[in-house]
Amino acid sequence: MPVVRFPALMKFYVDNQSEFPLDAATIAELLDNLLARYPALQPHLFEPTGKLRRHFNIFVNGEHIRELGGMDTPLKDGDKVIFMVSAAGG
Repeated sequence: MPVVRFPALMKFYVDNQSEFPLDAATIAELLDNLLARYPALQPHLFEPTGKLRRHFNIFVNGEHIRELGGMDTPLKDGDKVIFMVSAAGG
């Protein structure tokens, strides 16, 4: 089962967990399962159009999903899926 890691800023939405296992075969399935368990995450992860928010990045074993298979990136047992929020400001 893949292991999901959340940034401290978002732990509130996942029962104050920073890391937990979540069954999924792809990133898309992982997101579906994540939102089924924690529906309050929906507006923080996705635009109203259903597209993943630009400032939200997902990495699998240190590689951005953009460089892998995007939402179709396959997952296997033990993969580390890290959610990161881009920082901006000036």
